[in-house]
Amino acid sequence: MSYKNIFTGVLGAGVLGSIFLKGSSNVPATPAPPPQLTDPVNVDPAKFFKYGFPGPTHDLENRQGFISCYDRRTRNPYWVVEHITAESLKLKNGNRKNVFFKEDEAIPEMFRARLRDYFRSGYDRGHLAPAADFKYSQNAMEESFYLSNVCPQLHDGFNAGYWMYLEQYCRRLAMKYGSLHIVSGPLYLPKKDPVDGKFRVTYEVIGNPPNVAVPTHFFKLLLADNGKLYAGAYVLPNEPIPQSAKLSEFEVPINALERSTGLQFLQKAKYERLPVEDGMIKLIAETVYD
Repeated sequence: MSYKNIFTGVLGAGVLGSIFLKGSSNVPATPAPPPQLTDPVNVDPAKFFKYGFPGPTHDLENRQGFISCYDRRTRNPYWVVEHITAESLKLKNGNRKNVFFKEDEAIPEMFRARLRDYFRSGYDRGHLAPAADFKYSQNAMEESFYLSNVCPQLHDGFNAGYWMYLEQYCRRLAMKYGSLHIVSGPLYLPKKDPVDGKFRVTYEVIGNPPNVAVPTHFFKLLLADNGKLYAGAYVLPNEPIPQSAKLSEFEVPINALERSTGLQFLQKAKYERLPVEDGMIKLIAETVYD
């Protein structure tokens, strides 16, 4: 079964039900009594909020090259948005020499992902908006190393493999179309238990104490603009992916991605489907580059 079938199968595994009236008769139902204008019981749940609002709360970080919406519970971004163009990719004003990952001090300390969380975890600090997209500015390059732009990713076959190929693919699309907006983020998808057949969401958590969730999958939503808008969405499992896999295996409907993430994309845009260029991804996978 292809990766696409697994993904869309999970999202489509809902129960469609209908509500029917039973024992229908011509006798009208007794109307409910009108609500009382004054409540005889002195209760006021909203009064709690004068002591503080519990949330949920996200942290929106607006950097030079990207915007990150940070999830305090998982210590990962909900999403990261970036914009690359044919012109921005031609500039060489920044490099990653002597640039290191760093904690984002704009995030409250008790909810912040820590460098030590990744120590000996077996996972890379994987960029959502890749550093290679920010060579146009040294500041943008350095900001891309904030942990608010990072999630735990497997190294072999993913962060150093197919995810990297997809990042390079995006840069080639930006050169082709002139402008490309990219939304990247983590997913925590259910998996069918082979024993009882039930679907469950399970994922590893790293750190000490264990606070940083390890996503089961990652997505990229691409919006290309050459005067017309073209959009496509891809979901990749956070696991080794064969170099020979076709990108079209990971393409998913945008509305399926919305159902899975609880996010909405492009509801104000009129766009056409972005064609998948498997030949381009194959060429990238076969090429050794810096």
